[in-house]
Amino acid sequence: MAIAKAERLMNLALCLLGTRRPLSKRELRGSIEAYLEAGSDDSFNRMFERDKDDLRELGLVIETVENLDGEVGYLSGRDSNRLPPVTLDAEEAAALGLAAKVWQQARLAGAASGALQKLRAAGMPEDVDPYESHGALEPRIPAHEASFEPLMLACRDRRPVVFDYRKATAVRPEQRHVEPWALECWRGHWYLAGWDRDRQAERVFRLSRITGKVRSRAGQFKVPVPDVVTVRETVASWAGETADRSALIRLRAGSGYPLRAKAASVRELGDGWDEMEIPYGHGLDAWLVEFGPDVVVLEPAELRADVVDRLRAVAKG
Repeated sequence: MAIAKAERLMNLALCLLGTRRPLSKRELRGSIEAYLEAGSDDSFNRMFERDKDDLRELGLVIETVENLDGEVGYLSGRDSNRLPPVTLDAEEAAALGLAAKVWQQARLAGAASGALQKLRAAGMPEDVDPYESHGALEPRIPAHEASFEPLMLACRDRRPVVFDYRKATAVRPEQRHVEPWALECWRGHWYLAGWDRDRQAERVFRLSRITGKVRSRAGQFKVPVPDVVTVRETVASWAGETADRSALIRLRAGSGYPLRAKAASVRELGDGWDEMEIPYGHGLDAWLVEFGPDVVVLEPAELRADVVDRLRAVAKG
């Protein structure tokens, strides 16, 4: 079946490329054996439309022309389908190969693979990706979240979106109206940076916390997109990785290993508790709340107050 379809597509492509005038469906059906064997007009029409879409997806430019009698014809000009020479150095080709890996779990995997094939057909070197054959480790950038593709398209087309978002410390999701700017992967998780219209401020959202569907909204962006969107730096700051202060906490023994990994000092208190000093940056309060009753903040007072406020909000539901 695969060979038969490939042969049919090749014959259709040769017919469209070899003609100097548009060919009607009737003429194409009479020229290609597989179309002659179609059982009915409906069967032929469905087959032809699928084949035409497949050829266009492969990169063939097919023109639709209507003649004086109102009959529709098709042709594919050679000039329209001739790729210019592609001149990429090794680093640029490697970057394209790595970028294509982003789509490996997304619906765009086929399009990314096809794009690389077209570039290689136009002259891009095939064996310059150092990650593919020379590296001990192969980088993978998964995109499992259902919201990835609609948000990527919204960023590209500059379209506002609406989605339900559940914060780490919230019981229920809240609706957010966002002007999406950029997507970036950091430590295995995808994040969206954009302008939150409800809060009138720049925000970063973790895609795994988006619930339900991402819906597009009509209209233009109300806020200019910054020249540089620092998604990774913002998330790192929220995770406390750019901290310039320290916090003193009490942690239940045998728990909170991510906190222990960041601790600058640890002191056993007895009775099943340890005291430790950890880096204090923006967002540390939200992280500490995730450990529930296993963590007690000792100082600074502002961090302790923030954690208490978050715990009270969770308790109220």
